[in-house]
Amino acid sequence: MLTLRKSQDRGHADHGWLKSFHSFSFAGYHDPQHIGFGDLRVINEDRIAAGKGFGTHGHRDMEIISYVLSGELAHKDTLGNIKAIPPGDVQRMSAGTGVQHSEFNHARDQTTHFLQIWIEPNVTGIPPSYEQKSFAEAEKRGRLRLVASPDGAEGSVLIHADARMYAGLFDGAERATLALAPGRQAYVHLVRGELTFNGAMLATGDAGMLQGETLLTLEHGRDAEVLVFDLAAG
Repeated sequence: MLTLRKSQDRGHADHGWLKSFHSFSFAGYHDPQHIGFGDLRVINEDRIAAGKGFGTHGHRDMEIISYVLSGELAHKDTLGNIKAIPPGDVQRMSAGTGVQHSEFNHARDQTTHFLQIWIEPNVTGIPPSYEQKSFAEAEKRGRLRLVASPDGAEGSVLIHADARMYAGLFDGAERATLALAPGRQAYVHLVRGELTFNGAMLATGDAGMLQGETLLTLEHGRDAEVLVFDLAAG
């Protein structure tokens, strides 16, 4: 079964310096029909104004992934990491027993546009940790590139969760499939462009949830960038 959720149906918050779309219930946005999907709990599409950012705040027992689309995000945490996250990089922070961090846009005239993703861990109480890797556009062109996984396969960042995250770029005749094992389900989030997902057209910001199926197909892209999550059914 394929279920679609249009971009305009997401929650929205405008704080002036921060404009955010929430795929799932978050902060002041609550929708009992969209609390999460499997272990996927948060996809926030955030735009941070120049010279602004999130002050130091804490997390526990959550796998947090940052995926920058444009601009640059500055990350600082109590583990001693001070990093810049440019487009193409995937950053993973395992909050574990607790970590404090901040995220800031130091640019004077450019908005930072990024996705903040939270996935429920399959183990709690672990020491907090951090990892960041870069994935070139060529690695994602016309295919689904594994960028986060529970075993660090194919050079992906390692997450402490029963989930795999893929990124892909599609245009024209480019096409990719992903087999889903029994007991698995998929969540597809279209970052930009247009793309057909199992016969259904997605536009920028749209999402699709696939349950009880064995094959995911992406095709007919128009300047499309997509994230795909392979998750345990639940």
